[in-house]
Amino acid sequence: MGGGRKRGRTQRRHFKQGRENVWKHNPQRPPAGEAGEGREGNPSWQPFATENPAFEEYYKQIIPEEEWDDFISMLRKPLPATFRINASCQFFQDICSQLENDFRKSLETEVSDEHGEDAIRPLPWYPGNLAWHLNFSRMQLRRNQALESFHEFLKRENEVGNITRQEAVSMVPPLFLNVQPDHHILDMCAAPGSKTFQLLEMIHQSTKPGLLPNALVVANDVDVQRCNLLIHQTKRMCTANLIVTNHEAQNFPGCNLAKFCSETCMDEAKLQRLEFDRVLCDVPCSGDGTVRKAPDMWRKWNAGMGNGLHRLQVEIAMRGMGLLKVGGRMVYSTCSMNPVENEAVVAEILRRCGDSVELLDVSSELPELARRPGLSTWKVRDRGSWFGVHEDVPRYRKSVISPSMFPSGKGSKDIEVNTDVLDADMKDSTDMGEEGEQERNTAIDDSNNGDSAKTEEKTEVDCESGEAPTRYKKLNSTSTRTEHSDYPLHRCMRIVPHDQNSGAFFIAVLHKHSPLNENQVVDWVKSEQSIPEDKTGKLEKDLGSDKVSSEENIVPQQVVDNTNVVDGEQNGDMDSKSSKDKSSEDAKVIVDEAEKGQAGTRDRRRQQNQGRWRGVDPVIFFKDEVTIKSIVSFYGIKDSFPLEGHLVTRNPDTSHVKRIYYVSKSVQDVLELNIKVGERLKITSLGLKIFERQSSKDGSPCTFRLSSEGLPLLLPYITKQILYASAIDFQHLLQYRTIKFPDFVDAKFGEEASALLPGCCVVVLREGHQDIGSIATDPSAIAIVCWKGKTNLCVMLSPLDGKELLERISLRFGLKIPKLDKEKPNQEVTGSGEQPDCANEADDQPESKASDMEIPDAEAE
Repeated sequence: MGGGRKRGRTQRRHFKQGRENVWKHNPQRPPAGEAGEGREGNPSWQPFATENPAFEEYYKQIIPEEEWDDFISMLRKPLPATFRINASCQFFQDICSQLENDFRKSLETEVSDEHGEDAIRPLPWYPGNLAWHLNFSRMQLRRNQALESFHEFLKRENEVGNITRQEAVSMVPPLFLNVQPDHHILDMCAAPGSKTFQLLEMIHQSTKPGLLPNALVVANDVDVQRCNLLIHQTKRMCTANLIVTNHEAQNFPGCNLAKFCSETCMDEAKLQRLEFDRVLCDVPCSGDGTVRKAPDMWRKWNAGMGNGLHRLQVEIAMRGMGLLKVGGRMVYSTCSMNPVENEAVVAEILRRCGDSVELLDVSSELPELARRPGLSTWKVRDRGSWFGVHEDVPRYRKSVISPSMFPSGKGSKDIEVNTDVLDADMKDSTDMGEEGEQERNTAIDDSNNGDSAKTEEKTEVDCESGEAPTRYKKLNSTSTRTEHSDYPLHRCMRIVPHDQNSGAFFIAVLHKHSPLNENQVVDWVKSEQSIPEDKTGKLEKDLGSDKVSSEENIVPQQVVDNTNVVDGEQNGDMDSKSSKDKSSEDAKVIVDEAEKGQAGTRDRRRQQNQGRWRGVDPVIFFKDEVTIKSIVSFYGIKDSFPLEGHLVTRNPDTSHVKRIYYVSKSVQDVLELNIKVGERLKITSLGLKIFERQSSKDGSPCTFRLSSEGLPLLLPYITKQILYASAIDFQHLLQYRTIKFPDFVDAKFGEEASALLPGCCVVVLREGHQDIGSIATDPSAIAIVCWKGKTNLCVMLSPLDGKELLERISLRFGLKIPKLDKEKPNQEVTGSGEQPDCANEADDQPESKASDMEIPDAEAE
């Protein structure tokens, strides 16, 4: 068990290493700036090495000789900065205008000629001119004084969610999903979340105020810490249509209600099975396509990185295909240039799925995007040798270098037998529930130090040259045979750096025509099934403890949509295990009750409230009618706003609930299904924070205040505790944050504010609207959450969001922002002088990004 946990930690560590930005400095020397840049006054500084003989030898087999110099020189240049505008944000038209009319012109005159004529320009292939390219790197952006104001603009808009700073090629895969407003979408390996955010933009882009799309995004990641990063990234979107889960992508749970109850008890109107219209399968990879922004990749790269990840990539892709609806589309992508991680994986998917899946030709989509066709032939590098066919691989390496890495996917009979036995072990490990998910072994261990599953052999491989140790050289040979794939892999897309001054990326778009079933299993799988059982024990003994499970035998187990391993048997074993654990816990509680009386009762309640997943608060539908009626009455929420079944919390004790979240109908359906199937989904975050408990010394009739995140959704339905301010008074509120009633410029507004009930209220900007009654339903309406005290009005908005909003309305209405004058008594600033009447504002401020990172969506009791 301990070894399994160690392997699970290794997998997650390598998973992170394959995806993170590694602009890091050598601990033996001061940090570097850009590759090739020096530091004045620091003679010990050395730039990152931008050479790796093994890397160059490998990719000379792929890049045409006449393009090699352009390719390698582009890889040695820093990557230009790029960003994307959030089309669903309230001010996206203002931001586009500011970029086009202000920054674009000023940067062309201020920035030196070395950055070219177009210092900043929209990416021609991204729809709506929403993505922008800068002719300077992120490091140059930070250091150039002429770019200081623009850099501050980017940082501020990124923090509040109006833009997302993202590598250009990383924006491509979601565009090929062809997302529609009613789609259920799965992002299998979602962290750090830029593509998830992009998917959320797509489903919200055409939504009217006060309405939610029917779509749903489930964002999953294997690593808990990366889930926190994903949550922090997507919180900027303020969406009720997102669920964040924490599972191994290749073992993402199937939620099929038919496995848990009879047909007579099933409600046809309810969701019966969790399937997705679109699946984004952006798998963990070696990441050598990111070498321009992660120059440390030059030092770390070796061919074994891609070989070691191949099996995991196939398993994740096959699981995604199993979760995809018939008629749905899946995009498989990597930030690698290695065909073993790219075309070989796609070919294996097609081989396993037969006629049920088609590799689509999307050459007519995004016509201005420079892309190249996928490869149909390649060789595999292992231990310093090239192999064109699997038969040429030495026998002792055939458990690592699998047939699926080669264009034809065919291998010798003996390796088919080996992988069949190994996958039997893999199958057994999938029936172990939460603990099994931590203990499954993968080939990722090979990716860090070569290819071998044995530690001793790893240490003997020269990662720079790719050469094998001396005692193996007599077995090494470079294969002269080659083979071509029979699949239309030219329909895949390769984005190479020297075509459009970008990073590298691989994309394949797959369409599911029919359910996957055992009748479509290819011939070589049938030969595996006919292997005599008496041979399996000997093979397992020969392989010993170093066996590496193969993906081949997953076909009859995981290719099938209604698989017993994934949906049925696994859940049965997990449920039986959890029931045993629960029985033992209940017995323990009974003993505690006898010994400790009331303490035992509290222990039992605490255990019941823990939910299924250890360390994760359960998702509870909030049904406290007294509290809900109080909220509805205080804010005058219209009956047309659906609340029943849409409010959830992470604390079963309603008397101590601090935050209430709102979920869309699509999320509600998934939550109800998840409860029926035994909480198979490990949910770390979901929903839109809409109400928060607020203590007050003023005795407010309602104990819950509105959340700034949920205000845009709720605003059209609020009829009480709402004020309409002039531009100047709205500006003063944002600038000074606390203003006494007599000090408002509009005396009538001050009187109306004073007449409100004590507690939370909403202030709407009146400027630019003729009919006050229709302001709340206007998409351009600007509103903020405030607190009405005994003598003043206090803004309940984070300083960063307040500053951004202040600048936006000042630009829109031509207002000047005066400097803060602390001498004037009517200009109170929160934190200096008299405190606002809102109690514990600093402690209860919900918009604090730091607190969100520390405790993402869980109740902090």
